[in-house]
Amino acid sequence: MGAGLTAAYARFVADPQLESVPVEASELIRSGFVDLTATMIAGRNEPVVAILHQHIRARTGAAEASLLLARELASSPDAALLNATAGHALDYDDVALSGHPSTVLVPAILAEGERLRASGADVIRAYLIGYEVWADLAARERDPYHEKGWHPTAVLGVVGAAAAVAHLAHLDAAHAQNALGLAASMAAGLVANFGSMAKPFHAGRAASAAIEAARLAAAGMTSAPDAIEHRAGLLAALSPRGDVDRETPPAFGRELRLLKRRLSIKKYPACYATHRVIDAVLDLAEKHRIDPGDVRAMTATVGRTQASMLRNHRPQTGLEAKFSLEFAAAAPLVANRVGLAELQDDFVQQPRVQQLLEKVSVRATDTRCAADPLFAESDRVVIELRDGRKLDSGEVRFPRGHAELPLREEELARKFFDCARGAGGLDAERLYGRLRALHTVADVRELVS
Repeated sequence: MGAGLTAAYARFVADPQLESVPVEASELIRSGFVDLTATMIAGRNEPVVAILHQHIRARTGAAEASLLLARELASSPDAALLNATAGHALDYDDVALSGHPSTVLVPAILAEGERLRASGADVIRAYLIGYEVWADLAARERDPYHEKGWHPTAVLGVVGAAAAVAHLAHLDAAHAQNALGLAASMAAGLVANFGSMAKPFHAGRAASAAIEAARLAAAGMTSAPDAIEHRAGLLAALSPRGDVDRETPPAFGRELRLLKRRLSIKKYPACYATHRVIDAVLDLAEKHRIDPGDVRAMTATVGRTQASMLRNHRPQTGLEAKFSLEFAAAAPLVANRVGLAELQDDFVQQPRVQQLLEKVSVRATDTRCAADPLFAESDRVVIELRDGRKLDSGEVRFPRGHAELPLREEELARKFFDCARGAGGLDAERLYGRLRALHTVADVRELVS
């Protein structure tokens, strides 16, 4: 094998030289499995999931993996396609690496894990391998992918998930290298499609393509040995300015990136770029008991990249509202919360909400967070009232649920059971318990049995 990045990733996939997953990392990964399962259940009835479900049923496939934790089976690529799309459909899934790692990794790993009868410890380890490869890829680009139009969850996630699946399937380094190269050719996903059904489909396609890449490589399909680092390879193609590191060897084994760039669990089912504003408004509303009718104007100051993603200034649907900073500022004042019920069309279309949207202005700042350049160093909200008062949130550095301000165990459980509410035939208590104890599960089929 060569000495380039693709070969180095493949060697890590085949032999990570990791005797066991550290306890702290295992705990983080299990939280990712819990949270993604919750958002998948909550997103099961979204229109995009119904469309994909019908599409999958119309084509034949092997009965290898479960659809939406139900008894209906499909091929593992199709199961990953549907389950990952459902997990991302509400934009409620976890965040790290300027993307959504678990919404691609977990469905791909669980679908192939069912087929391969993997243990809980196996899938946890596979997640770690996939995350580490994904994180190393993400660290190489100096310009935010979102500003160039690329959705990193899709274009990097497919390679990370292929690494995870290849490890789970015990591919040797040569076959793993081909899997990664094939996955690199299937990378796709546009920021222009944010706020539409295509965005969650990005995650579904990445998870599904990762499985296809690993299985095709196992069957003998080849790819370029340097598909990732070549001057016409993945990293260069995603970086028009060429400000990307294609040469430095990865530092696997020295420090787990998962423990440095931890998962952030979303508290609100909306684009993560809105969360600091939602927190700011909720805090001001609680402190000052603001009546929406008393508001004369609201100003939300966020990073320029955040503002560019939040393109829906006058949303009319719950899907559009997920990518609206105006809605993120207005909804907390009207409902005193932002949950699944507020991201429904009927709430978004309420006259009180629509009237308040008109009063919100957005300011962009060029500061950047050192840990995540997608975001500004901080966000801020100022609310002007008709009586002349100006209420200032001050700088909001981390949203609730961020890795630096994590949800407590009971908050994670509350989110899980809220997402599972109304899922007929699902024993949510049992499923939650098994996911929290995933490292002890002998066969991941137990999760859907």
